[in-house]
Amino acid sequence: MTEHTDGNAIVVGVDGSEASMAALRWAADQAEVLHTDLVAVHAWEPATNGHAPYAPAPAGPTAAQERDRAAQVLAASVREALGPRIDGTVRRVVVEGPPARVLLQQACGALLLALGRKSHGHFGPASVGPVGRECLRHATIPVVTVPVADRSRNPMGAVNSPSLAGSSAS
Repeated sequence: MTEHTDGNAIVVGVDGSEASMAALRWAADQAEVLHTDLVAVHAWEPATNGHAPYAPAPAGPTAAQERDRAAQVLAASVREALGPRIDGTVRRVVVEGPPARVLLQQACGALLLALGRKSHGHFGPASVGPVGRECLRHATIPVVTVPVADRSRNPMGAVNSPSLAGSSAS
């Protein structure tokens, strides 16, 4: 799939984690300020990936059921993160494929790509996972990583400022 977003949108990766919902909230605020569209993207891969071709297929959900489950995860995440702010400006996209590849394709031509990152507690910097590292490595647009708010250190629950990582096409 080579579909991409127009240049007047912010793309955010959503996987249902608290980190991705923090990124979704941040991206929604930015989209509102910039009067631009918000595209929430959830990538999914069939459960059969990773099994040897000669191994018996595991009894599990069908591809259609997995696709429906992915759409449910995205819808629930958007609803939980944004609550009543949900309106026509949030476009939800569910795509089958490796998350980093899907996010990079969907963000091609967008204003920026927003991703969540985990906090390591009181010691050490917040961590970007393998999907985030791959996006940072290959993105041709700015990538913002948004940390999960550490509620124990910040009783007001304010989100820490995100880090903006410039990207190069190397």
